[in-house]
Amino acid sequence: MTEIADLILLSGRSGVELALFVLMPIMIVMLTIMRILEARGILDWIVRHSTPVVRVFGIPGLGLFALIQVLFVGVAAPLATLAMMDKSVIPRRQIAATLAMVFGAAQANVTFPMAAFGANTMLIIGISVIGALAGAASTYYLFGRGLNDAEVPFVELPEHPVANDTRGLLELINSAGREAFNLAVSSLPMLVLALLLVNILRSSGVISGIETLLTPTFNALDLSPEMLLPLITKAIAGGTAMMGVMTEYLQQDIISLREFHISAGLLITPFDVAGVAILMSAGPRVASVVRPAAYGALVAIALRTLLHYLAA
Repeated sequence: MTEIADLILLSGRSGVELALFVLMPIMIVMLTIMRILEARGILDWIVRHSTPVVRVFGIPGLGLFALIQVLFVGVAAPLATLAMMDKSVIPRRQIAATLAMVFGAAQANVTFPMAAFGANTMLIIGISVIGALAGAASTYYLFGRGLNDAEVPFVELPEHPVANDTRGLLELINSAGREAFNLAVSSLPMLVLALLLVNILRSSGVISGIETLLTPTFNALDLSPEMLLPLITKAIAGGTAMMGVMTEYLQQDIISLREFHISAGLLITPFDVAGVAILMSAGPRVASVVRPAAYGALVAIALRTLLHYLAA
């Protein structure tokens, strides 16, 4: 019991430090910037003028907004946009392409905090956009081609807060701060439990046994076997929990920054158990296209992994 209690306290301390001292400050800054851009109409302008281009990839204008949200806010940010698409007359084929794009992108709640540990944020985002658009196109033209389709009428962009004066700007900043705080706090239960599971698997020797079996595979990919633990954590509990393990490994020089960049296409993406559950809750039409979107996400992640490997 003493060992279990020690693992609980260790996991709790690591989870609180990561959520409150790394994730929350960075998300406050990024959310504030995004909310100001929304209030000024800059994001709407970008979406409107880019829509003719992104439709080549099977994405409506709202889909581009969802991509911006996941890249610069976080994994849960596109939920409201997907919910709006679910209730609109946008065809399921385009919803599937948008969902695949979001699944295949790099979420900001991992990308930007990892910059504090030396990650190349711009490289990750750039490769992420390429992979996400490839995933969307493959879903629209291949995996989702059997979904019903129709002409897409004009759909209004989401309403945003305004900041026309100092008072409005301060309220917007405070609102972004509250949102960032809520995101950080809401991540704590899953983060602590995931870190506890990871620590139990590590202390019980399960991870080391699997690492031994997979050592030749990891060596062939120019990765250390220790990468297995972040990968398992990512698949089970999501990117934030993975970040807790990865930052610890980077600080202890167990994993190099180069190895992290090679595997960034696999590690920094909402396509995991937690991320899929969050995003498919946007509505029944979104949930109905998860399968073709998942295939497109695999295309996006495979392309991103290859590009990261070549860039490392």
